[in-house]
Amino acid sequence: MSLSQRVDSDQQLARLLQIGIVLEEVTEARANNHRESLPEPDAELESLLADAAEESAAHRDRLDGLIDSLAADSIPFDEIDALVEASYGQTKPEDFDGVLYDQLCNEETAYKFYDDMIDAIEASDAAFSVDRPHLLSVLRALRDAERDAVETVTTIMEQRE
Repeated sequence: MSLSQRVDSDQQLARLLQIGIVLEEVTEARANNHRESLPEPDAELESLLADAAEESAAHRDRLDGLIDSLAADSIPFDEIDALVEASYGQTKPEDFDGVLYDQLCNEETAYKFYDDMIDAIEASDAAFSVDRPHLLSVLRALRDAERDAVETVTTIMEQRE
């Protein structure tokens, strides 16, 4: 499903929320892997990555709560994983010149995903089994957190140039 379309059913919405969960899992896993593989201690970078992993876990919990509120069947994980890989998995950690670039890519991807999802929901007049204002409020909060993370990573990158 493309986010250029409107979201017209609980099933489509559930699929998108599950994609968000997988994106958050990828961000968390990559942040944790980077923390474990730092060649030398770097308190600022370790803190950034720990915060990113913690934030991603919290975002997954919020998305899970929205999915639980929907009258929709769960999508098999392998189907969602394949959608994420096709749409968002073109880059791997080793494709970047450093931890910060990889983290920036992860945060920007999540920001763009939530921003597009909000637009797709707002373009729809469908009635969902979850309260629309609550849904949009949660998604806006997630998007804003991702925007803040992009700004934080960018600031650290600029300071280290």
